[in-house]
Amino acid sequence: MTNSVRTHLNSAICLRFALTFLGGSLVLGETSANPKLQPASGAKERVHWAFQPLRRPSVPATAPAAAAQERMGKSTELERRPVNPIDAFVLASQAAKQLAPNSRATRRELVRRAAYDLTGLPPTLEEVAAFEADTDPQAWEKLIERLLSSPRYGEKWGRHWLDLVRFAESNSYERDGAKPHAWRYRDYVIRSFNADKPYDRFVREQLAGDELVAPSVQEEADGLIATGYYRLGIWDDEPADRELARYDALDDLVMTTGQVFLGLTIDCARCHNHKIDPVPQRDYYRLLAFFNNINHYRNGGATDESPIFSNAAEKASYLNLVREIEGKRRAMESVVAEAEARFQRSLSGSLGTNQLEGKEFEKRWEKEARAVVGDAVFEQHREARRVLPTLKVESIPVAKALVVSEPGPAVRETFLLARGNPGAPGEKVAPGFPTVLNPPEVTIPSTSPNNGKTTGLRSLLAAWIASDGNPMAARVMANRLWQYHFGRGLVRSANNFGLQGDLPTHPELLDWLACEFMASGWSVKAMHRLIMHSETYRMSSGGREGPLKADPANDWLWRFDMRRLTAEEVRDTILTVADSLNLKMFGPGIYVDIPAEVLAGQSQPGNGWGSSPASEQARRSVYIHAKRSLVTPILETFDMAETDRSTPVRFTTVQPTQALGALNGDFLNRNASLLSGRIRSEVGNSPQKCVERALHLATARKPAHDEVERGVQFLFGLRDQERLSMEDALTRFCLLVLNLNELMHLD
Repeated sequence: MTNSVRTHLNSAICLRFALTFLGGSLVLGETSANPKLQPASGAKERVHWAFQPLRRPSVPATAPAAAAQERMGKSTELERRPVNPIDAFVLASQAAKQLAPNSRATRRELVRRAAYDLTGLPPTLEEVAAFEADTDPQAWEKLIERLLSSPRYGEKWGRHWLDLVRFAESNSYERDGAKPHAWRYRDYVIRSFNADKPYDRFVREQLAGDELVAPSVQEEADGLIATGYYRLGIWDDEPADRELARYDALDDLVMTTGQVFLGLTIDCARCHNHKIDPVPQRDYYRLLAFFNNINHYRNGGATDESPIFSNAAEKASYLNLVREIEGKRRAMESVVAEAEARFQRSLSGSLGTNQLEGKEFEKRWEKEARAVVGDAVFEQHREARRVLPTLKVESIPVAKALVVSEPGPAVRETFLLARGNPGAPGEKVAPGFPTVLNPPEVTIPSTSPNNGKTTGLRSLLAAWIASDGNPMAARVMANRLWQYHFGRGLVRSANNFGLQGDLPTHPELLDWLACEFMASGWSVKAMHRLIMHSETYRMSSGGREGPLKADPANDWLWRFDMRRLTAEEVRDTILTVADSLNLKMFGPGIYVDIPAEVLAGQSQPGNGWGSSPASEQARRSVYIHAKRSLVTPILETFDMAETDRSTPVRFTTVQPTQALGALNGDFLNRNASLLSGRIRSEVGNSPQKCVERALHLATARKPAHDEVERGVQFLFGLRDQERLSMEDALTRFCLLVLNLNELMHLD
């Protein structure tokens, strides 16, 4: 489905929802067919909670904490230590609903929960045992700090961001060619999270990194790589309508930027005024104007690629080589031009004022030039012509990044398009921010911030989005941080804070978190500490009859929601348990083995999919080459993010192909064999010890006696009934263990 078709389909869907769920009472947006209709921009829509300025709410009194515990008939630490402000908000809402929170989860559950939430990997058995035995009152805080300082943290949280910005390393459509150097953007994101780069800086680098002042060569490289954000979308290499394709690409940027950074579906206003939110069509094109100067993506070349450097010496060396090559080129071009001009002058009598060109010139030059210009000049000309094709700056070996670029500082005019059709331009519009947020006016810069290479408009957009005056950026990101810890946000529709989105379950808590986020200097790691130090985060996931009946969706956070591991966590956990995980970081994407039957689904089976050594294939899932038309089967089966558009929430499905693929697929069977070998090397060949070790590695707990006995009986049954060797039987048991719900789910 093309972007333009999606656009009109989405508009129809928005309209249908408006009529169905709002009873037809909402005034529809203006269209070319009925200009009397107006957008939803009345007082009711503008007082919508998300459009209001951010104000720090007062933290509720902590009295509900004791009352809640009394209702549970328990006395806990909550009454003896200061209550985390998050708990104060949550407990106040629970008290209003006459709900009591769960008690704290077990230490094993907590260390496993924290390890997966911050690193995406299971804790080692030694780490679990150490945390369970640690009597230090600060044991939990120490655990969080250790996990936050792990390089694995950026790989886990970088993956969340890659979901949002529709990261992929290929273009989609039939050929689905590779995007050059796209992996550098993925590495940039991982490094940024590991370094706890302030979120406002992170936003500015992606939207306008090429226009920012960079104090160091490394920061300059980061800024350039970050603008790969603009090049991550799908791209048709042979569109039927090139101008429409350009606007489809711009629409993708408006959609992604609006939803990811602002939590607004501004893209619904491409063809008409927004049917739900107070966003007129004019605002859509005012936002598009910030991107209108961008060079259309061409899958590489000077407008899509830029050299990057790791240090000043490397950059200086490159610039010296550039000057040297350009100097030689000018000298060679001068030799050629002077020789050919001399030859042309010799022919002026027979040609009059005309000049020989093309093949005719070449033919006459070869036959007559030596006699006219002399042997020395003729040979110099020949040598210069031979050397010139080799004198290319592009031939200098240098690291490159996929980047955005503009043709210069002149601002391209932007027009409102009737029904989103580039062939029907209407009124001219200037760059501007969504008016519903009461933003400042935009003043187009008089000078370019990038040595005349760009307009500077994107810097204005980035600065406003990441400013204290914009109420959306902090709210949206604070909600995402909550979501990735608790499984769903305080606003469940994480990319849509508009009127059709879900209302926040705890609006005061959300605004308090957003204000804390900004007050922390936009530190993501500070927010992890704040959230994870709360009792709300440390609650048990167990169900209780009364609260389950009163609040089955757990809107009031009386317990912690159990979740299944993400697709990447499933794969990485299996590699970890089998002791085959390769923790090498960064670099070009790896290619894992994919069954021929899956490859056959491509228009050109196997095209664009390489082969990596076994050790490289065992790296973390975030480093697998992200090809849109060829997703690694185990990741696709367990609900990997869509790559064509922003994925704010991973949907968790339960389907037969998950069990069938896990039991019969090469990946799990191969790692079951590796796990079997690991166990035998660690505990020998005793069936009882092997079963006990396998279960312990998979579940991070000592298995019960009856669990071990059932496992041993399983081994002997395979030996006696299926005539398998004990080694093969253990491999089958390991396959069973790797399929346990307890391995794939998190309390």
